[in-house]
Amino acid sequence: MKTKWKTLIYSLILTFVFAIGGGIVTYAGMSYYEAVKHPALTPPSWLFPVVWSILFILMAYGAAVIYDSGSSKMPRAIFVYTLQLTMNFWWCVLFFGFRLYLFAFIWLILLWIAVLVMIILFYRINKLAGLLQIFYLLWLSFAAYLNLGIWLLNR
Repeated sequence: MKTKWKTLIYSLILTFVFAIGGGIVTYAGMSYYEAVKHPALTPPSWLFPVVWSILFILMAYGAAVIYDSGSSKMPRAIFVYTLQLTMNFWWCVLFFGFRLYLFAFIWLILLWIAVLVMIILFYRINKLAGLLQIFYLLWLSFAAYLNLGIWLLNR
């Protein structure tokens, strides 16, 4: 199954609109984030945009493959994809914008579930598209550890 370049470009644009929105909110809250206590294993700040960029590219590619699949299951999978992108953006607002660390953690658990559902839906349509999203789920698991740690250390 081939993905059309046009679909991939649209998918990248859609995905990075959400990514840039979240990045703007994150950047605005970075000075406060840098000042709070962090749990062990917190990576350097420069690593986050690198990892997120890779993950967003993998997400966009997977969504493009699913969109071009011709599967009757595609609309539901793309809906969940867009839902998790929206949830990801709002996590940035909750965590970096409003600094509601506990609520952001709860939201992140819901996002984790949405991504798991997305992976399952993608996998049922195209195994590679689903498997590529596992890196995202792993990173969200690590983000949950960091989010919870920041809440516990700074309440």
